[in-house]
Amino acid sequence: MKLIVTLVIILIPVASIAQFTGPVADRAQLTVEQALEARVGTYAVITGQIINQIREDYYTFRDGTGDIRIEIAPNVWNNQEVTPQTTVRLHVEVDTNLFGRRYLWVESLEVVDYN
Repeated sequence: MKLIVTLVIILIPVASIAQFTGPVADRAQLTVEQALEARVGTYAVITGQIINQIREDYYTFRDGTGDIRIEIAPNVWNNQEVTPQTTVRLHVEVDTNLFGRRYLWVESLEVVDYN
């Protein structure tokens, strides 16, 4: 019995720190214009600038084709400082709100260039 308890105690921390190390499914590189037409639930990568904060976790994102609302949870920022001049790459999911307005839910944010 002591052996079983010891094994459980040893293996629990190992399981909690394990991470997936395999390949990641490719995501389409979209523009804002394409994202506005993409199917809800589409996973994509989009590159441009976050130009302002609308409220709480909502921001305006811009690339060379237009603007779109994005939602970024506080933990996604990863303590990175971003200004309107900073170019970022976002991994997103296309979604709509209750009124059918298209927006992007941001899963991760990577700074590409601080300009």
